[in-house]
Amino acid sequence: MRRIARAPWELLKRTFGWLVLFEARNKVVLAGSALRLRRFENAETKRLAAVREQIPAALVATVIATHRRPDALRAAVRSALEQTVRDQVVIVVDDGAGLPVLPQDPRLFAVSLARNTGTAGVVRNVGIRLTRSRYVAFLDDDNLWEPGHLERALAVLEAPGGPEGVYTALRRVLPGGGELDILSVPFDRRRSAHEAFLDTNAFVARRDRALHFSRLHRTPDVLPREDWELIRRYSRRHEVRHVPWPTVRYLVNPASFYTEWQLTDPASPAERKA
Repeated sequence: MRRIARAPWELLKRTFGWLVLFEARNKVVLAGSALRLRRFENAETKRLAAVREQIPAALVATVIATHRRPDALRAAVRSALEQTVRDQVVIVVDDGAGLPVLPQDPRLFAVSLARNTGTAGVVRNVGIRLTRSRYVAFLDDDNLWEPGHLERALAVLEAPGGPEGVYTALRRVLPGGGELDILSVPFDRRRSAHEAFLDTNAFVARRDRALHFSRLHRTPDVLPREDWELIRRYSRRHEVRHVPWPTVRYLVNPASFYTEWQLTDPASPAERKA
């Protein structure tokens, strides 16, 4: 991206959106990783077939991806199990590090992948494929839901003429527990090409073949993230709405490169670091 002259680059950004352009580049540069990781995902889903048979169908399945955050994971699991919507299964998928002791609950299932992938999309995809619910929700192991998160989302999804996907507002909190702000942005597909306001911790969607994450191996400095890619791609053929109510406690790392840029329009990460 750095080699593109500034004037043409600015025109491309205005026309297509910097997030769209970066993702197009990712698909070219990281294509090899996607093929390799898809094979691994298929093999792991097949290996865990016996677990799949134990997981009952439910109105909604919550997929929690985790890797070496035992205490935070237990808190995330509790916030999922304490939802006012009881017709739910929760599946924790560990990215090859091993699982800590988790609460005993007949709605909770946990599996570990055979090895670490470092690819959140693959970890979440295994969780999706092991469940059979009508809707799927996502929660990271360092975030929490308010008790009414699923109830508010499903009220919109299940209403007559409702959309196929919804996302609520994020209450963004700092590591010390203080509130940073509330991120609440109505869905606008064109705006999403320029601003990374989409996050799957707040997303609940009807299950179909489009509901799967990118399998590209994205290091922490690769933009955009899997969350943005899933919701934007899902919105091509599915209606997505915003529920302007903060139901997610989203941990923000102030030192994160991605946090610094997620609501801005950088020319490129390389230019920012230069």
